[in-house]
Amino acid sequence: MPSLILGSRLAGETTNMKNIQNTLREIARYPSAIFGAAIIILLIGLAIFAVTKIPYEQAIRLWRGGEETVYRNPKNVPPQWYNLFTKKELPISFAVVAGEDEEFSKVVTKNDSGSTIECQYSFDYPYDDYPQELFLYIQADYQVKNPFISVVLVTPDGEEIKISDFGTANKQTYRFSQDEKLKTRLRRIHGHDIQVMQGLFSIPKSDPLQINKGIYTLNIRASTFEKESDVRIEFVSHGLVFGLFGTDHLRRDLTTAILWGAPIALVFGLVAAAGTSILSMFIAAIGAWFGGWLDELIQRITEVNLVLPFLSILIMVGTFYSRSIWVILGVTIALSIFTGAIKTDRAIFLQVKESTYIEAAKAYGASNPRIIVKYLVPRIIPMLIPGLVSAVPSYVFLEASLALLGLGDPTLPTWGKVINDAYANGALYRGQFYWILEPAILLMITGLGFAMFGFALDRIFNPRLRGM
Repeated sequence: MPSLILGSRLAGETTNMKNIQNTLREIARYPSAIFGAAIIILLIGLAIFAVTKIPYEQAIRLWRGGEETVYRNPKNVPPQWYNLFTKKELPISFAVVAGEDEEFSKVVTKNDSGSTIECQYSFDYPYDDYPQELFLYIQADYQVKNPFISVVLVTPDGEEIKISDFGTANKQTYRFSQDEKLKTRLRRIHGHDIQVMQGLFSIPKSDPLQINKGIYTLNIRASTFEKESDVRIEFVSHGLVFGLFGTDHLRRDLTTAILWGAPIALVFGLVAAAGTSILSMFIAAIGAWFGGWLDELIQRITEVNLVLPFLSILIMVGTFYSRSIWVILGVTIALSIFTGAIKTDRAIFLQVKESTYIEAAKAYGASNPRIIVKYLVPRIIPMLIPGLVSAVPSYVFLEASLALLGLGDPTLPTWGKVINDAYANGALYRGQFYWILEPAILLMITGLGFAMFGFALDRIFNPRLRGM
């Protein structure tokens, strides 16, 4: 007897393996299935990369922004690869710290009363436009006497432009364009009123203005008057391009939202599709098997739910109760259970219920739960899988639509939230198309991948569609 049981188990496992192999072989016959599966795998890889590269707490901190988080980022600029499609090469943003970055040297000379700190940074400027802004972020460590800072910029022609001299506080931000004395010095150099960025990076007295391309050297001299005093200097240039995905109106790096939009979209879409499909299937099976008043109740609930305004209810929940993505997900699943899928599944279960093997199961005393789980439900799973896969993009688009309406979770960086911010801040009117196109293209790719894979699975599991 044990050998017979073991043999039957091995035979069952062999049959299952053959079924899996046949299914994979069928999938390989459809280029659309391969293409859709490749997109889904890439999206899953992107989601895994996002959650490992940028942990959840860090992603939330970066998305909330704040001066301490985004001070290195320029405002409303496209990604660096934008330079590949423009005639003008736009300046790239950068940030360096004296003594911490190799190219920004820091030499400290001690003396009896304090120290002299010499910082020097040379950078190439081959660009065809001016930067947004230049900053010096200074942190001084002293007790009573604050250090004194002197800043000079040497142009490619060898001309020294005195930027400023000032005594620094413990924390101080020096913004080049707001220094009125620097504006006066640049006016003398160029012979007319001129903006600070143009004055620093233009050939003197050129008309029209010509950018002075070449190597610039920033010399900073800090004098301290206490033996233990020290100065940390960070030089930040806000260019006209930044990073892989650019920045928004709050100077947030869109990389966070673009990467984290993938796991949020996949989790929302897959959980909603799987939860809805599985619960609808089991409820339909229970109603079809027991019949009577229970089946009637399920059908009446379904008919009432079919006429309810689905999107309007979600908007009301987001407006008056909570915009948490988990609340929205729960309400979405609850409203999507009693839909037309229950009636379709019920019709199939009513046919399966009359099968001879169901009568045999009843004859040897199988319980109702066993019959439902072991004999009814497995017959519909092959038809459930294609519908489940095809339903994922609709839920992904639903979350993005709610975010676009301003009802998305405000704490999470999602693709829909990026599009909403872009629209609300006039990205289309300002020509900042990258801000909208990046998340929109990812949404379209997600929908395309799941739709193509789901359609191919439908043709594989539904014999009536194989010849189409």
